[in-house]
Amino acid sequence: MASSILISNLTENWVESLRRWHLELFFIPTAVVTLVTLLANPVLLICIFLSRTLRQETRYLLVANTLTADILFLILNLAMVICNAVKPEIPWLVCEVITAVTITAYCCAILTITLMVVDTYTAVRWPLHYHDLLPPGRTHRILVGVWVLAAVYPFTLMIMMEVERGNPHEKVAVCLVLISLGFFQVHNMVGIPIFYSVAALVCTLLIFYCYIRLYMVTRTQGIWQSRFSRARVTLLAHGVLLLLYFAPGFVFTIELFLFQKKDINQDILVWVSTVNMCVFVLLPRAFAPYLYGLRYREISDTVVQLLHGHRTQTTSEITVA
Repeated sequence: MASSILISNLTENWVESLRRWHLELFFIPTAVVTLVTLLANPVLLICIFLSRTLRQETRYLLVANTLTADILFLILNLAMVICNAVKPEIPWLVCEVITAVTITAYCCAILTITLMVVDTYTAVRWPLHYHDLLPPGRTHRILVGVWVLAAVYPFTLMIMMEVERGNPHEKVAVCLVLISLGFFQVHNMVGIPIFYSVAALVCTLLIFYCYIRLYMVTRTQGIWQSRFSRARVTLLAHGVLLLLYFAPGFVFTIELFLFQKKDINQDILVWVSTVNMCVFVLLPRAFAPYLYGLRYREISDTVVQLLHGHRTQTTSEITVA
């Protein structure tokens, strides 16, 4: 009963802060960026899965998995932003499920882009054995394992929260990943930030190792000589994208830390959470489809062929009519 009252008071205070600062206006740019991204991502996915060549390549399967995780994340993130702007009362169980799936999608995207770097290193380091090491069937199993690995911890937390919760029909005025995990952490001290910080550190170290090894292997081939060589531009673009993907997780760790501080002004926490939710998490997902379309020539060529074929078909129908 006490936990229900605490959650109710916390969400009501959060709503008051949102109204006082008119932060629901962040819904407008969030909706626009999300919808634009949701238009681009399916086009790339269609191109990858319609092309027999692309769907047999590990790197394109990894791109497709990242785009799929991003689509799922964007839909859930937009749903939470809309609900928090409209302010209907949401069943706590529904909020917990949305939280778990959102974290799963975010973690899956992070793990997949880490695997993309590992895949590039493997292709350069062992070019003759690359297709034997990572055939399509093995890649599919790896991607299934990535989704399972990303889902284990958040859904375990959800089950633990559901077991400990007293009122099964409890409703909340605001649904946020921060409130769900932050409230659970305050009462159970399970070290949620430590878990995700260690996971992010492992991914970061693995990415740095692969890039350093890539440079050592290819430095004698002359691809780094020119200031604007394809290798340098690709490394810069992918590095910026990786930074944009990891930054929201770092900000979220700060949010969880602030959530435990009783002397912190709640308005600061609301501002940080809203900006992270409506701006930072969208940036990498808004840039990703266009970066992949430009970086991978095969994808861009397939997109052009798809659009050109559709345009030719439309022109022929108009001519016949």
